[in-house]
Amino acid sequence: MPSIVLITGGNRGLGFAAARLLIQTGATVVIGARQEAAAHAAVDALSEGPGKVDWVHLDVTSTTIMRTAAAAIRDRYCRLDVLVNNAGILPEATDAIEPEFADPDVFQRTFETNVFGAVSATEIFLPLLRKSHAGRIVNVSSTMGSLTDQNNPQSPYYPMLLPAYRSSKAALNSLTVELAKSLRETPIKVTTVCPGFVRTELTPMNRQQAPLSPDQAAQVVVTAAMLPAHAESGMFIDANGPVPW
Repeated sequence: MPSIVLITGGNRGLGFAAARLLIQTGATVVIGARQEAAAHAAVDALSEGPGKVDWVHLDVTSTTIMRTAAAAIRDRYCRLDVLVNNAGILPEATDAIEPEFADPDVFQRTFETNVFGAVSATEIFLPLLRKSHAGRIVNVSSTMGSLTDQNNPQSPYYPMLLPAYRSSKAALNSLTVELAKSLRETPIKVTTVCPGFVRTELTPMNRQQAPLSPDQAAQVVVTAAMLPAHAESGMFIDANGPVPW
């Protein structure tokens, strides 16, 4: 039975690349997108492969829209096997304001998508994941959310002052730990992944300096989405293995 996968923000960048790879495994991938035109363009581009592609209107900042999307997936497929919390923003990269330390408005916008959006999506889609024999939740985070890495002067990310983004990813990492503990008596496994420095629209500044293509970076998302039954839940991984919290 093919897996039913929902990817938030799946119409472009890392989410789109992950969708393409998962379709090649035979999965049915549901693209969550805010704009219908963008969703249709993604579906058309992903139409080839052993799996299938579908889409739902999805905005992680609106619980009303997400509940409607959950109802649509329930009606179409009766269950959900994989939730990829991929939708994320980095407004600090293009913010023209130079605050003393951090712009509270930027903090609010960042957390609304990167943290509260993931919390809402998890809460709303969890009943469908419980209907799966092997549910998986993948939280797309970053090593920049690792407190260990933030305090490491040798890290290439150490000089990057992005307090809203980095703290939002640290919060998402904590969510993974708490969620894994909450679901420890179930077959559902939760994983935080760091795709690395990727050439996507999330990082408009110095994008061409990023060493990874979306397809390369998406491999770790696929790994987490297809964790075997014996794998440990509540892990933080990148392409090279575990990442320190």
